[in-house]
Amino acid sequence: MQIRSRLYALLDAGSVPTAQLLDWADAALTAGVGLLQYRDKHADRELRHARATALVARAADTRTPLLINDDVELAREVGASGVHVGRDDTPVARARARLGASAIIGATCHDKLSLAVQAVREGASYVAFGRFFPSGTKPGAPPADLSVLHRARQLGVPVVAIGGIDLTNAQQVLSAGADWLAVSGALFQTDSAEEVFRRTQAFNRLIEAFEHEDRS
Repeated sequence: MQIRSRLYALLDAGSVPTAQLLDWADAALTAGVGLLQYRDKHADRELRHARATALVARAADTRTPLLINDDVELAREVGASGVHVGRDDTPVARARARLGASAIIGATCHDKLSLAVQAVREGASYVAFGRFFPSGTKPGAPPADLSVLHRARQLGVPVVAIGGIDLTNAQQVLSAGADWLAVSGALFQTDSAEEVFRRTQAFNRLIEAFEHEDRS
């Protein structure tokens, strides 16, 4: 799977107004994220559909995959690139059957390599582990050990790290074996789209520096 950056932006709507949500998305997409995920646990179906439709269009302008969190049918309706499912959500196999062979389907595996093995067997495009650090998005998630990232590389799909990742610990996570960094608060906990743009650029500079050093 070819993406333009190893930065995976998690756009958590929360109680954010739609206009601000779209401004944040535009800033992150323009600055250069590899994937964008829309997560919305509070809005009604009509609003989530409208937001997802707008986000799909914006992501298409930069050829960035847009994934929907936990809602396979919404992803199908709006033509999203795929879906990310949690342990208690739609099974990966069912999501794959509904969305087709070309869809990007990610699976939350917490700290369990066994969940990742099962997800890949069912057709997952990538597997996500975490949280690795205190997380404002999912404060109750069980902590994971960084060693699981290296062990998961044997599965043959991208390995994603999630949970409390910021500019102070991102290099540590990359060094442990993460292919992609899934970041929410460290990008979007701000009222300024300009700040989202700057933070996205800062993450990309860090990733580029890591890759340069890794090749040396």
